[in-house]
This record gives sequence, C-alpha cells and structure tokens, in this order.
Amino acid sequence: MPMSTEPRPTSANGIVITFFSTASAVGKTLVACNMASELAREGYRVCLVDFDLQFGDVCHYLQLQPTKTLADLQRTMQVEGDSCRVQEFLTPYEREGVHFSVLAAPKLLEEAYNIHHDYAVRAVRALQRQFDYILIDMASMFSTLNLAMLDQSTIVTFLGIVDFLPTIKNMKIGMDTLKTLGYDKNKIRLVLNRSDAKTRISLADVQKLLGEPFYHVLPNDFRAASTSIRDGIPLVLAPQRTALGDALRALVDRYTNHSSTPAETEAKQQESSWLSRIFG
Repeated sequence: MPMSTEPRPTSANGIVITFFSTASAVGKTLVACNMASELAREGYRVCLVDFDLQFGDVCHYLQLQPTKTLADLQRTMQVEGDSCRVQEFLTPYEREGVHFSVLAAPKLLEEAYNIHHDYAVRAVRALQRQFDYILIDMASMFSTLNLAMLDQSTIVTFLGIVDFLPTIKNMKIGMDTLKTLGYDKNKIRLVLNRSDAKTRISLADVQKLLGEPFYHVLPNDFRAASTSIRDGIPLVLAPQRTALGDALRALVDRYTNHSSTPAETEAKQQESSWLSRIFG
C-alpha cells in the first residue's frame, strides 16, 4: 500500500474527530488507531489523543512507550501558559513509512484524576494549529471532559454494537442525550461495529429505536482484530487485507469525501418489531 504523494489540503484549524460510546468494549480504540493510520498513510498530518484517562489503551495497542503524557503537558501549561509547546509532549508512531503523533493518557491513576478539562481543551486547540486531523479516543461516559471534547468536535463517531439488550439500551440513552444537548444531527455519525456477530436482534429494529440509521457498518472479524492488537499493527497497515480493514478504509474515505457511496446497513432482518416494543 504505497503512501500517497499528493499534497493534502490544510486549514487553519484541524478537524477534530472524537470516538465516543455509552458502552464499553465496542472497539473505539481499534477504530481510532486504524483511522489515524489510514489518514496518515494518505498524507494528512495526524495526532491521535488518548483521553480515556484511567484506562486508555492507545499506546498499548500501538506498542508505544511514551516518555511524556497529558499529565506532563498539563503541569507545564500551568507554569508556562500559552508559551507551552504541545508538540514536545507527543509520542511519534511510525510503521512502513506512515507517521503520526500520539498524545498519551496519564500513566498514573492519581494523575488521571487531576486532569482538568480546561487544559485538555487548550491542548486540543493547540494541536488544531499543527495537524490536519486530531482524533480523540474517549472514555464511555458523559463526563465534564467528554462533554468539552464533544463541543470541540467536528465529527462525533458514536460507536455501538448490537449484542445484548443492555448495550442497546445504553446506545439509546446516549443518542437521546446527544440530541437533548442540542448537537447538530449531521455532526453525529452512528457507526455499528461487529455487525454480523451472532445475534437475533434485528438491525432494522435497532435503527428504528435509535431514530437514526447507521452511518457506517464494520463487519465482525474477531480473529483479525485480535491479531492486530496482539501484533500492534493496525489493520489498514497490515500486509494482508481483511474485510474489517477494508471497511475501516471506507470509513476514512467517507470522512474525507473520497467516496459518497453509503455503507451497506441492511442485513437479514426480522419481520417483528419486538425490540421497539420493549423500549417503547
């Protein structure tokens, strides 16, 4: 997969894409790392930010050993103010000629508790002046920090899976909350992960319940995802192509307007609408 040599357009303020969910273990980090890799492969300047402060896995997934984290950046900002150089706190990632930067989550639990959302916002705004895309992996909750990041977002990638009723309930609560907060519906991209996992729950029922169609669908490929995480190689950079890797590339294409073809969002659907009746 040769890296693109075409110059990419830049802007005064980089595009902020957040990865959010109201359920755990939905694949936010895997999707964020792969999208960062693909955007960088296409020639964009990319920074991946780990704002899952207590349990962030970005550096683990990419097999990075950061020497500086968001906690170090905040301490320096408290002393130096706007003269602080945020790029000095980034960890470089490189594979097969693909380069991007990572702002790592704090290493210690007490550091995570002491991160203030104001400094996180200032860090993101500083990154916007240096990068085309800032991708933010967030914890699965409506915290003060996450709300601040949602406000900063150009696009909110709201990830979900259709496996158990509690997970679907949390997805609905999340979507309803985002609507209540007044976010433009065009800003929220509902992405379904592990779409063809073994389940008797109809996608049509889930979409009716959420009141929104899925913007993009990622197939279930546990083996490819597990191998990617074990080896620290994003699927979009792996030597062998996979259906999941191709679907992640397609998502990047949609975000960068390289493709206007909607993703397939229909699978075998049940005739009944029992799910709607349960939550109705």
